[in-house]
Amino acid sequence: MRLSILIAIVLCVISAGVYSIATNNKKEVEAVSAPNQLFVATDGDDDNEGTEKKPLRTIQAAVEQATAGTTVYIRGGTYDEGFDVTQSGTEDDPITIRNYEDEEVIISGKDMETEEDTALVNVDSKHFITIQGLTLQDLTADSPDYAVMGVLVTGSSSHINLIQNHVHHIGNTADEGNAHGIAVYGTGKMEQIRVMDNIVEELTLGLSEAVVLNGNIDGFAVTGNTVRHNNNIGIDLIGYEGTAEDPDADYVRNGTVQGNVVHDNSSYGNPAYGEDYSAGGIYVDGAKNIKIKGNTIFKNDLGIEATSEHKGKYADQIEITENEVYENNYTGISIGGYDDERGGTQNSSITYNVLFRNDTKDLEGGQLLLQHDIRDNEISHNVFTASKTGLFIANDFQTNGNTIMNHNVYGKGSGNRWIWKQQEFTDFAAFQQATGQDEDSAYIEVHYTDASSKDFTLKEGTTAQAVID
Repeated sequence: MRLSILIAIVLCVISAGVYSIATNNKKEVEAVSAPNQLFVATDGDDDNEGTEKKPLRTIQAAVEQATAGTTVYIRGGTYDEGFDVTQSGTEDDPITIRNYEDEEVIISGKDMETEEDTALVNVDSKHFITIQGLTLQDLTADSPDYAVMGVLVTGSSSHINLIQNHVHHIGNTADEGNAHGIAVYGTGKMEQIRVMDNIVEELTLGLSEAVVLNGNIDGFAVTGNTVRHNNNIGIDLIGYEGTAEDPDADYVRNGTVQGNVVHDNSSYGNPAYGEDYSAGGIYVDGAKNIKIKGNTIFKNDLGIEATSEHKGKYADQIEITENEVYENNYTGISIGGYDDERGGTQNSSITYNVLFRNDTKDLEGGQLLLQHDIRDNEISHNVFTASKTGLFIANDFQTNGNTIMNHNVYGKGSGNRWIWKQQEFTDFAAFQQATGQDEDSAYIEVHYTDASSKDFTLKEGTTAQAVID
């Protein structure tokens, strides 16, 4: 009896040991098949294990092996290939695809064949993905039927981070071609899209935009980017173009555009626009509930524009605040449609901005351009300095309902013109009396700390500071 018990105990210990070994082996297999890190290098081989010492050769091979929690490290060098993200991460275990340490990773499209939509990086209906620290360049087309892009995010992707990438020399040279640096198209519902600290420059855009979010996107941040020297719109947030499968949700909403530096984006000379100065630095086209805050915007055609290009639709609940907007070609800030076949702007605010010497091309856009179908908007606590046209406000439409202006400062000595519903005033008191606007505003000298160095901080203790406070 005691022998039988002893044998049973021994057998149990052996079984436990076998189970333990099997479990450990299973863990080892899982660790090998789903590593936390994969490496890619220009001297690697796709038959390698993907370790730092034995890296893979192509980014696509690494991305296809990546599972939730994997970081794909790309070693420095030039890769003549794009890649498609094929797996999703999770909230606790995202997938990251990035450069290794500070090494420069160039993804070049110079040898790629362009098709209808060609991007160097494609993310379609994937989740919890970060693309970071890559240089995307040299993808071009010459056809109105093609669109070329640095990064394209589509479908119902969510929790996508595009961080610290450098996108340049992407372009379509056809008269009505299309190109983007970074494009996010919500055909299904997208959430939590972040475009942060990228440089997007030197793009030939045709009819398109350098950075664009379009369609069913609910929750986003476009922050800390530099967008410059492109031949159309810098940053664009779009609705009602038929992008989304759900027409009732076909608009970008609930997000922030903050801390970006956007400059030298102009459509002048673009074959699609000829000699028009129509490119906005930051453009809201039919989007809703967006804060545009603390951006530096200069030498574009329009600094900030918020409206809708579709009649009966609106840029709605747009907060434009604390931006420095200066030396733009046509106007500083514009709301409303450019003609009565467009939509407009409603329930929005323009507050605590500096608008300094915009309308540099003498196009009569002034510092603030009020256009068709604007209603229930607040314009207050801004500081205006006119350009040589002397025009502070340009409003050549009658379709302006319940716009409230107050606590603004107009720089005396820089200008003396206000156009309100097609009537021009050259005396501030007459403008106040006739329009009922700007009761507590002031037409006084403005003393910036150092306007020549673009330090637009108002000097302490000045009257202008008291008015906007």
